[in-house]
Amino acid sequence: MIDPEVERKEILRHYRRILKYAKPFLKGNDAKIIKKAFNTSVEAHKDMRRKSGEPYILHPLAVAQIVVEEIGLGTTGIVAALLHDVVEDTDWEFSDIEREFGPKVAKIVEGLTKISGVFEYGTSQQAENFRKMLLTLSDDVRVILIKIADRLHNMRTLDSMPRDKQLKIASETMYLYAPLAHRLGLYAIKSELEDLYLKYTDTETYKDISNKIRQTKSSRNKFIRDFITPIEEELGKHGFEFEIKGRPKSIYSILKKIKKQNITFDEIYDLFAIRIILNVPLESEKAACWQVYSIVTDHYQPNPDRLRDWVSTPKANGYESLHTTVMSKTGQWVEVQIRSKRMDEIAEKGYAAHWKYKAGGPSTSETALEQWINKVREMLETNDSNALEFMDEFRKNLFVEEVFVFTPKGDLIILPDKSTTLDFAFDIHTQIGMQCLGAKVNQKLVPLSYQLKNGDQVEILTSQKQRPTEEWLKFVTTSKARAKIKEYLRDEKRLKAEEGKALVEKRLAELKIENSHHNLNRLLVHFNVHSLPEFYYRIASEKIEPNDIIADIFDPNSEASKTLSKFEPKEFDKEVQKARGIHSDMLVIGENTEKFDYKIATCCNPIPGDDVFGFQTEEAGIVIHRTSCPVAIELLANHGNRIVKTKWTEQQELAFLAGIRIKGSDRVGLVNDVTRIISNSLRVNMRSITIDSDDGFFEGSIMVFVNDTAHLEKLIQRLSKVNGVLLVERFD
Repeated sequence: MIDPEVERKEILRHYRRILKYAKPFLKGNDAKIIKKAFNTSVEAHKDMRRKSGEPYILHPLAVAQIVVEEIGLGTTGIVAALLHDVVEDTDWEFSDIEREFGPKVAKIVEGLTKISGVFEYGTSQQAENFRKMLLTLSDDVRVILIKIADRLHNMRTLDSMPRDKQLKIASETMYLYAPLAHRLGLYAIKSELEDLYLKYTDTETYKDISNKIRQTKSSRNKFIRDFITPIEEELGKHGFEFEIKGRPKSIYSILKKIKKQNITFDEIYDLFAIRIILNVPLESEKAACWQVYSIVTDHYQPNPDRLRDWVSTPKANGYESLHTTVMSKTGQWVEVQIRSKRMDEIAEKGYAAHWKYKAGGPSTSETALEQWINKVREMLETNDSNALEFMDEFRKNLFVEEVFVFTPKGDLIILPDKSTTLDFAFDIHTQIGMQCLGAKVNQKLVPLSYQLKNGDQVEILTSQKQRPTEEWLKFVTTSKARAKIKEYLRDEKRLKAEEGKALVEKRLAELKIENSHHNLNRLLVHFNVHSLPEFYYRIASEKIEPNDIIADIFDPNSEASKTLSKFEPKEFDKEVQKARGIHSDMLVIGENTEKFDYKIATCCNPIPGDDVFGFQTEEAGIVIHRTSCPVAIELLANHGNRIVKTKWTEQQELAFLAGIRIKGSDRVGLVNDVTRIISNSLRVNMRSITIDSDDGFFEGSIMVFVNDTAHLEKLIQRLSKVNGVLLVERFD
């Protein structure tokens, strides 16, 4: 039985904890406003419970707690977090919130309240929601910060949700919220979101890596102690006030390294980082960091390729720190991060900490982070593409490193990594971008596609006659440049299509064929074009000649009419599926156990036993993907409503194609041993095997037919026991 008194005490405990963290910055009647927001929220959600069964009010309280403790927002942020679901879930209106709590809070709550309504096909409700939320970035960045806190709490409590919801929420988080947290400088939150994503989409790998981290914990702690002892003594001698922390890398970043560098867990050299945090005044921060760097490298040999100086030029999200990787006495590489207390708070709390230091600091110039937010603003205001295209553009600008370049006068311009001279031109001014012919980089002539490098000095050359072309889209990486080029091309295409339309109408009149919807459709099918504007455009740009339109196309009995569409993609897919041995009673799809027609995604080739989900498409019906498939993140994030729960039925004796990668030291007879295990001991059929040997080391990939993941796992275990084999893993 639920005891109301116990719940009431629990709620009050959470509320008091928020006040404890807020106490240092409360002014005037701030405490009264927070109390009022708390009471309003308690009243509004009094009869509601979460999926886990606990009172709903614990959710807004938890979000407010994250906002104040982990992000560092003030009273307005706490109040908005407490009220963030009130309008959506009760009959409160924005006007009521404005009357009771003022326009700032009302505006933030409005930004946080999801939009509802009818969406046309080809857009996505989630993408529209993201877009609306991002539009509020122009008004108040706190909307995004509270939204990230809301998402973090949802991810922490995802256990009580059904499987399809877990996948949708986790993928959406990975698609947008983790990159956003990263861009706003919230590193701790970004890492936790990534780890939680992994926990729900690839549970096995998550457990495996976290167990390994746990097992190595005590030896790691001893290693850190031994490593930092001489540094601590030396820093003490120099009179530094400091704190040293050792922290393991996040599970997700370890996995990313394993995949990217194709190595095993034991081969990752910098599993953890040592962070030295100095308590020094603002004006001597830079000198102090370099002095500590000098002390560290007196004791340990640094890796010259791994020095990163974000103290002299901070990252675009404001991150400042000095990173070096040094060799320990036991022969392991260790990453050492050196920073001041202020820099550390900015690294942990990102955007909110900026404001704190900016308000009190002498600098009133724009920080790089504010410049980025202004760029986003500009992008939001000029972008008229659909929500999905917009999301894609926005994401491209989230997870990027920067390149630092200079104008001819020596002004510093920060652009996303891999930016070209054309991006630079658009960054300076749209008009300069539109008329860009080429550029001089460090006094040498370069083309539009030249990728900028740190320290390049760039001068743009323009011409009145120059116009953007379709090809330009291949040369740009920034959203601003892409949006402007697309906008120009769309207008061009529209004008061309108008010309084409007139030509088609003229040709139909010559043939005495009625300009009807039915007849135009026949033209689209005959020329295999997907839309009328595209058809008109092709006519105007002479890809299709008006004289190619002949009367026979409209005569149902003619040859031209019969050879309509030549492509039957579904038939082809069915053939592939037949070849792979998958048929329709192997999967249970949806809530009811009826049999649906489906196809297996070629991007991740799931086999029985894999964690899978179904995705409804317009063209191919239901497509089955692995939950860890790279494409899945985007599908689940943008079209959660089209996810269908899917699980394998108990089937045996069927063969599925899977790939195995194998590495090791080469020796005579090795290939023989490997093939013997595959074909004899486990009776697995091989489709292909390729092995490359170089300097006594071999690497190979084998395509085999297996029954399910258990069968594959058994095969991998047997192969890894072969003398000389160092690594065996499945690949997609």
